Amino acid sequence: MSDVTIRPGTDEDWAAVGGLRWDSLREFGGEALEDRETFAERFRAWAADPGSAHECFVAVQGDRVVGMMWLAVLRRVPSARAFDRASGDLQCAYVVPELRNAGIGARLVAAVLGRASEQELERVTVHSSPLAVPFYERNGFAVEDRMLHTYVHRPVGSR
Repeated sequence: MSDVTIRPGTDEDWAAVGGLRWDSLREFGGEALEDRETFAERFRAWAADPGSAHECFVAVQGDRVVGMMWLAVLRRVPSARAFDRASGDLQCAYVVPELRNAGIGARLVAAVLGRASEQELERVTVHSSPLAVPFYERNGFAVEDRMLHTYVHRPVGSR
């Protein structure tokens, strides 16, 4: 969609991005612990933290934020081959339902991976729902059997 702009998120976007985050939970069957407006305001304060390791890219149509995707950067332990190391994790991808399948998600992935390349990150991972795996594969991600995880603490209703 040529009328949708992809750009880094700004302080003016954070409440709207928080609203999208709340919407995504509800859309996929999660139970929110607070109303949308309260969560969006708390999210705005969280996103505005200048020390955060998270960067957000937004999709904007007119003056409406219609999509988001986050890059979380994690410094890695130095190696004898590469002292300064970091990896990224693509998080909280969401495009409003009425604009899906129009290439917006792919453009957001390109923005996130472009930023990861600028930062010379070794890799970017994503924890995907089964339905989104083909989307990520089309956008350069590969399923890897060696990636393991365990839940240490999982809040009730989290996704």
